[in-house]
Amino acid sequence: MLQTWTSAQVRAAEEPLLALGVPLMERAAFALHVRTAAVLRERRGVVRGARVAVLAGPGNNGGDALHAGALLARRGVDVHAVLTGARVHEGGLAALLRAGGRVLRVEGPVDDAVALAAGADLVLDGLLGIGSDGSGLRGTAGALVDALVARGRPYVIAVDVPSGLGVDDGRRDGTVLDADLTVTFGGLKPGLVLPPGTGAAGRVELVDLGLDLAGSPAVVRLEPGDVADLWPVPAPDAHKYTRGVVGVVAGSRAYPGAAVLATSAAVQAGVGMVRYLGDVGDVVVAAHPEVVVGHGRVQSWVFGPGVSPDDAGQRRRIGYAFEHVRERGEAAVVDAGALELLPAHVGPHAVLTPHAGELARLLAQRGEDVDRAAVEAEPLRWARRVHELTGATVLLKGPVTVVAGAQGAAYAQADAPAWLSTAGAGDVLAGLLGALLAGRVDAVHEDPSLVAALAATAALVHGRAAHRANPGGPISARAVADALPATIAELLGA
Repeated sequence: MLQTWTSAQVRAAEEPLLALGVPLMERAAFALHVRTAAVLRERRGVVRGARVAVLAGPGNNGGDALHAGALLARRGVDVHAVLTGARVHEGGLAALLRAGGRVLRVEGPVDDAVALAAGADLVLDGLLGIGSDGSGLRGTAGALVDALVARGRPYVIAVDVPSGLGVDDGRRDGTVLDADLTVTFGGLKPGLVLPPGTGAAGRVELVDLGLDLAGSPAVVRLEPGDVADLWPVPAPDAHKYTRGVVGVVAGSRAYPGAAVLATSAAVQAGVGMVRYLGDVGDVVVAAHPEVVVGHGRVQSWVFGPGVSPDDAGQRRRIGYAFEHVRERGEAAVVDAGALELLPAHVGPHAVLTPHAGELARLLAQRGEDVDRAAVEAEPLRWARRVHELTGATVLLKGPVTVVAGAQGAAYAQADAPAWLSTAGAGDVLAGLLGALLAGRVDAVHEDPSLVAALAATAALVHGRAAHRANPGGPISARAVADALPATIAELLGA
């Protein structure tokens, strides 16, 4: 898994090494120059003779960039440093000048600096480092970046983080210099994996500086190799009840497909049994004869897909299921039409699966003044707020899926192709997650933070199944459900 650490955690880990005289800046700059040289070689065949513009701010981030520029200049690169303020890292500037680099101080119009950067083979962005709160670049630096982007952004390597990006939360409320590659030091920063910031980071590469990072990671991203540790693989003596039973309340005569997709995903994810409650049991059983129609023992619920506000029967069944969630501790996936029926408080064993608009409505119902745009600007903040208000684990769907749960658990998964933004995909995710919860329900009650990890696992598997369904091309929700068994087998084998 990929673990991220806040700026405060990184600084705290750096302090004892700096006190011992460990040359962290020199290590970072050397690694940065090596990676920059590799990019130059990839893009133009040779390093010598290339042109690099170093945009240097006043802090250590600018120092990293200037020292890296000095090392590149010693390899025959034409390096120009663009200084956007009165202050500069003196050691880095002196090193660059000794190596033959040149300097342009921007004290008025930014036209010359823009022309210099736009004409370079690549730009090293060292304007603003891990002190950024996401409010964007201002003053000369902001004007320079705005003009550079308007002219046509060159290839950019961000030093530690893209300048102007919210380091700890991925916010980008103002001017941000998007990167093609981010070379980050010591530990991954949350803003590099959280939306909307992750879109500014490009490809991210971590340079290990030997930091002893303490405490819990801020945000985690699961990788394929993590699935086997979380997936409920049946024991040799397993039977259908020990493997878990999922109860599904979904679909209607108007929307029967939602019921078929949710039950299909649960069946194909490998749960012991699926029970269906609703008015389209005939359609569900025709698609999957394994499904049992009617009440009975369950370990987890999936309710809400394809349930409209005027469907009194399904809403009554959802109320029945919510009673079981609250009184018996049965796990649940609360999706779509069930979200508006959410009680005041449930618990982390219930997973809400809204998109940004639905999350904004949940918040508004609980007195928060927030709209969809605000949720999309700070998804983790608002997912955590819903967790605080309801006790539920929250899986916020989007191009990057954000999960917030008990004990501060937070995940950000970016596993799916854009093709997955299609009707019915959420129904498949709900059924898949319901199967996971049913198979791990005992462990969930022992460790409530595990629910968030299982939700992130479901997002990962869902995205990988979408890739498998039709690599590089259009997909349907049914194709994603059908790809689940082979996807899961491959991940467990890995």
